[in-house]
Amino acid sequence: MTGMEVGLFSVLLILVLIYSGMHVPVALGLVSFVSVWYLRDGLEAPVYLLTIAASSGLENYIFGVIPLFVLMGLLVSQCELGRDIYEVSNYLLRRVKGGLGVATVAANTLFAAITGVSIASASVFARVSVPEMLRFGYKPRFAVGVVAGSSVLGMLIPPSVMLIIYAIITEISVADMFKAGIIPGLILATAYVVAIVSMAVFFPGYIGGQDVKSRAFSDSLEAMSGGQMVRKIAPFVILIVLVLGGIYGGLFTPTEAGAVGAMGALFIALVKRKLSRSALWNVLNETGHIVASILLLIVAATMYSRMLAISGLPAELGAWIASAELSLAGILAVYVIILIIMGTILDTTSIILIMVPLFLPAMAPYDISLIWFGIVTIFGAEIGLLTPPLGISCYVIKMTLADDSISLFDIFAGAFPFAVIMLLVLILLIVFPGISLVLL
Repeated sequence: MTGMEVGLFSVLLILVLIYSGMHVPVALGLVSFVSVWYLRDGLEAPVYLLTIAASSGLENYIFGVIPLFVLMGLLVSQCELGRDIYEVSNYLLRRVKGGLGVATVAANTLFAAITGVSIASASVFARVSVPEMLRFGYKPRFAVGVVAGSSVLGMLIPPSVMLIIYAIITEISVADMFKAGIIPGLILATAYVVAIVSMAVFFPGYIGGQDVKSRAFSDSLEAMSGGQMVRKIAPFVILIVLVLGGIYGGLFTPTEAGAVGAMGALFIALVKRKLSRSALWNVLNETGHIVASILLLIVAATMYSRMLAISGLPAELGAWIASAELSLAGILAVYVIILIIMGTILDTTSIILIMVPLFLPAMAPYDISLIWFGIVTIFGAEIGLLTPPLGISCYVIKMTLADDSISLFDIFAGAFPFAVIMLLVLILLIVFPGISLVLL
């Protein structure tokens, strides 16, 4: 087989292995190793490739930002800051139609600014907001759909692990990616709010909770004073100032900001007395598992991208696109469709690590902004968090709720309108690239 044929076959084989149940990094690493072995007709090249990917590939100082931000997000989740943000949002939005749904989006938007992990948002608000919405008469599908839809904000609003990973593999500024994610994330949150209020006004039967009692708030929230709101929201403000203020103000590098944020989250958890020895051990253990899986993916994806370069497939793909005379809109349409399809079977990290090395060379002739392309990539891949069969956010909500009366189908059905809204916002970002770059 020619190099291009090996490259094409390897991509198909990776997808087949993943769909058959093999772990993504194992499939990527195994196929990349065997492909380079075939192309170079010997074991020396693939062994050297594995060595470079596993050692030199992870020696970069910037990789330290991943465990630090993951640790910060888990500590924030442990000290129940998400619950505090939700209670304040609920209080402030108590008179709005569909107020609890809007409060969930608002709280998730704020929570995303200090966690950066969609799974954490889905887990926290499945426990916090879904029972509250059900208690006040909201329909189960709407309640879980709002949580699933708004959980994706954790990957879009900085500090986001996905923004960091994309910046690392494309060798661009993490701080610039953070800046680029702010406006698109806020636009998506605003679109969710508009959709929820519109559904409450025009389709009240779909969301429920429209009587006076359901739009009221619990006695504890009714009695909330200004001082209580300040105490609940102050830790969030402190972390935002420490992390994002430090990065944008030029005081910290992203890695240093991650360390400062993790220390700040640890201090908040200790002050709130939410961190026992066993809880701290669980947080550290979960951090290790998450980081190990991400770094293993990065090692395997590094092998995969270098294997593609050796096969010549990206160059051939670029030449084919040039000969086909596809417009930028055409190639982006193809790219987004592939992202969404892959999102039905793969997690966001895997999609980014597989698709970006393949398509980036093909996009070079169009002289696009890598930062804007990253936002488009993450948006497209994030839609997969809400679509079957994988839909990680939906599965996390199901496992967190442990409520047999709410099926997985209910969660996917509830999340569907929010996936459509994500697609519409993505189209907006593609048509108007300046939206993502306005803060740069």
